[in-house]
Amino acid sequence: MSGTFQPFPRLSSLEEYQSLREDFRLERPDMFNFGFDVVDRWANERPDHLAMHWVGVDGKEQRVSFAEMASRSNQLAHAFLKLGLSKGDQVLVNLPNVIAWWETMIGLCKAGLIAIPATTLLTEKDIEYRVEAAEIDAVVADDTIAEKVDHIAEQLPGLKHKILVGGKSRAGWLNYENWIDTGSCGSTFERTKSDDPALIYFTSGTTGAPKMVLHTHASYGIGHQITARFWLGLDARDLHWNLSDTGWAKTAFSGFFGPWIAGSTIFLREHSGKFDADDVLKCLSNYPVTSLCAPPTVYRMLVQKKLSDFQSQNLAQCMAAGEPLNISVLEKWREATGLTIREGYGQTETVILCCSIPDLPVKPGSMGLPPPGIELAVIDSQGNRLPTGKSGEIAVRVEPNRPVGLFQEYWHNSEATAKSYRNGWYLTGDCASVDEDGYFWFVARADDIITSAAYRIGPFEVENALMQHDAVAEVAVVGKPDPERTEIVKAFVVLAEGYHPTEAMKRVLQQHTKLATAPYKYPREIEFMKELPKTPSGKIRRVELRNR
Repeated sequence: MSGTFQPFPRLSSLEEYQSLREDFRLERPDMFNFGFDVVDRWANERPDHLAMHWVGVDGKEQRVSFAEMASRSNQLAHAFLKLGLSKGDQVLVNLPNVIAWWETMIGLCKAGLIAIPATTLLTEKDIEYRVEAAEIDAVVADDTIAEKVDHIAEQLPGLKHKILVGGKSRAGWLNYENWIDTGSCGSTFERTKSDDPALIYFTSGTTGAPKMVLHTHASYGIGHQITARFWLGLDARDLHWNLSDTGWAKTAFSGFFGPWIAGSTIFLREHSGKFDADDVLKCLSNYPVTSLCAPPTVYRMLVQKKLSDFQSQNLAQCMAAGEPLNISVLEKWREATGLTIREGYGQTETVILCCSIPDLPVKPGSMGLPPPGIELAVIDSQGNRLPTGKSGEIAVRVEPNRPVGLFQEYWHNSEATAKSYRNGWYLTGDCASVDEDGYFWFVARADDIITSAAYRIGPFEVENALMQHDAVAEVAVVGKPDPERTEIVKAFVVLAEGYHPTEAMKRVLQQHTKLATAPYKYPREIEFMKELPKTPSGKIRRVELRNR
């Protein structure tokens, strides 16, 4: 991460990709800090280059250079330490997509404190769980979260410091803008080791209670070089827009570490409440955004719009992550924009593990290829690699060489940490197969595989088939217990505008699925819903649907 900025070289062929996989290694110095070694580096080399371009709901704009980000984060780091916090203390960062989130994250990094990002959709119960589980010492929040914190103040005796962002005043809270002035702009701090704890993410909880994922300064600050180079494909000329909640690790991948490693400018649009697909298209038309990354949920909503009128002079690449992208959505977006959405697969515990690499062939419906630096495979229950076309669990090789970019542990949960490894592999809990070209094809979460009359059915394939019908806006497929078949396939469907939830529509969709995929995979039950239950990160909560 040193030296004058140079764009990452692009891979021109699969042969070059295979050659690089054999030789690629990330350097892991003894000492590393993303704030000093990346943000401050850009501030020294290119002080006036924009780090962020923020647009408010009212259209007000704010631009922040790398020099300004370096100075403000220094002030924050000193202000945190003046509160009496010390290296290794935990701070909850509970803010929407405002510039203060990025300032705070860098400030905590420089101070050697552990950042714990969280979504602003947390309930009071969620906040209490996180503060207690992570032994949180301080919180940085907006007024919405501050009100919830105050309601449960008696249950949070260990929370020593509360900092309020947004210009308002609240009893017992420090005003962010006034408080930041208590810190100096100097850069004299105790340096962090690469293996020092840096941040904790709570998992999205799609299958159970959230776990605490502990990352070091190296695992994300250095490891996301893989994300930046082999998935995002950004450089200093890019204005990159990542649509995701700041409490989700997707922001770390595509809205924080990845873009700034590449020296890109991050574009931010203030939320006005519920997601607005029309506003996204308007922003892509009115601002010089060159790169877009969004969850498949967003693209599913965008292709429901009249895209024939959509014009963007600058948009050059699109990416998706969080869940598998339905082929029909990819095709509709490509037909309207001329751009192929490149998928990326990673976890809260990792950096990017598999992706459609820039300039290499994209296979629609595929997860893509493992990037250099990651040895990925599909294995059986004993940890043996499975042959081409055979479904099994996706795993990352950790022996003899553990890759940079993997989490340190599930904090305070040694049992869960131990269960995530088998015979030299880290287990992702997801299932896939690999084709003859090395491309991975997602099947399902291991917990989501449906066993029906001796058949093993991946819900994503059924969802893909249903999404090909114009009547389907969104769908989630789960297994429903059945005394004769063990399970049957059940689909929860959100209909597109203009279609009605009738018994006749169920039969139409069932027949369509029989023709679009193997007949035994069709949903024997269909339930229409106005919306699907989702985690704050936008992932469908199939566990909730199964519990119905």
